[in-house]
Amino acid sequence: MDEQEKKQSDDKEKVENQPPSSRLEELRRSRGRESWIVGAILIVLGVGFLMQNLTGFYLDNWWALFILIPAFSSFRRGWQAMQATDGQFSSFARRSFIGGLVLTVVAVILLFNLDWVIFGPILLIVAGAAMLISSVLPK
Repeated sequence: MDEQEKKQSDDKEKVENQPPSSRLEELRRSRGRESWIVGAILIVLGVGFLMQNLTGFYLDNWWALFILIPAFSSFRRGWQAMQATDGQFSSFARRSFIGGLVLTVVAVILLFNLDWVIFGPILLIVAGAAMLISSVLPK
């Protein structure tokens, strides 16, 4: 048995020898980090359907809410990058926030059937300005 197989075997034994409560707690912690995104999406969907039932307000493109999943993930990556650099707005954090913002704007345009003739060029201008600002700011 080579070293890698032995290490994998030892790691497996460590996990199996842990008390069930600690394995369960570790699983809960790992799921809790990512489940807030799913929870937020479910809340937004529920509010949208409730508005539709109570007020007659109808979202034709409710599926556009699923575009917010990668947007929230991008915002989370940007936030984590800022925390890792002690609150400094690094280039990675800027790119993540800009990507999340672009996806959010696209989702809003699709969700509310806004006119792409107006908002499409605005989106291009904002994306270009963000790229210019990112190239000027320090890394």
